[in-house]
Amino acid sequence: FRGVNTPVWAVNETSFDGVQIAFFSAGSEASLQWAPAAVKKGAVVVDNSSAFRMSPESPLVIPEINWQHVLPEHRIFPVGNCTAIILMMAVAPLRRFGKLKRLVISTYQSASGAGARAMQELLDQCRDVLDGREPVPQVFPHPTAFNLFSHNTPINAEGYNGEEWKVIQETRKTLDAPDLRIEVTCVRVPVMRAHSLTANVEFDGPAPSVEAMKEAYEAFSGVELVDDRAANCFPMPSLAATRDEVLVGRLRRDNSNPNAVSLFACGDQLRKGAALNGIQIAERLVAEGKV
Repeated sequence: FRGVNTPVWAVNETSFDGVQIAFFSAGSEASLQWAPAAVKKGAVVVDNSSAFRMSPESPLVIPEINWQHVLPEHRIFPVGNCTAIILMMAVAPLRRFGKLKRLVISTYQSASGAGARAMQELLDQCRDVLDGREPVPQVFPHPTAFNLFSHNTPINAEGYNGEEWKVIQETRKTLDAPDLRIEVTCVRVPVMRAHSLTANVEFDGPAPSVEAMKEAYEAFSGVELVDDRAANCFPMPSLAATRDEVLVGRLRRDNSNPNAVSLFACGDQLRKGAALNGIQIAERLVAEGKV
């Protein structure tokens, strides 16, 4: 790792001896089995799986948004769904203008959300199509090259796929808004890295001006405003990839609803949507003496 040989051992009951912070990113099954063992040995767990996200005993924290949810007794800190985190970073700054009433979201999710094999599959399929060969999907259920399709998670009884359901439930929990109305459609697109989304945000009262929205975003840590109408330059995956900040732009009032605004956002789901958010949680726990 970074030019240094680092030993890797199979986890066991003694693995957490003397560990202060344990980072988990091996899926829900491993987290459910070993996170309690780490806590029992005195460690704080930062878990990048869905295992504990909706547990009432664990806060679902985005440090810039809801750090006040962290209590001394909390020992397991799940990292939220990548798309939900990017959405909330784009929406949270608007709460200064009043209670959020409804969100209508469409997402455009990159191949990297499914891992390195999915990214390679997109590259290989692009070559196949350009060379006149039929793309053969293996990681995804459908071809990704020059195509898009509904997010590849099972559809529940309500008609939502698994990704959409996570976005709805996790957004309500993190924003402490259990009655927030959310409609979301999640789609895979042939982009290598960084997720994008559109958001229509409806308030209980009149919507803010575009200038007021800009001021809110410029004052909010972790967000960068990309909103140049003259140059027609707005958030793009190519701008967001490998960046820590969530990019927000295309700010406008909704002409069909005086209480709503619309926006476009992009974020690197491997960074703020996953690893960075976990690191930020750990750093703040250390800074506040909670570890």
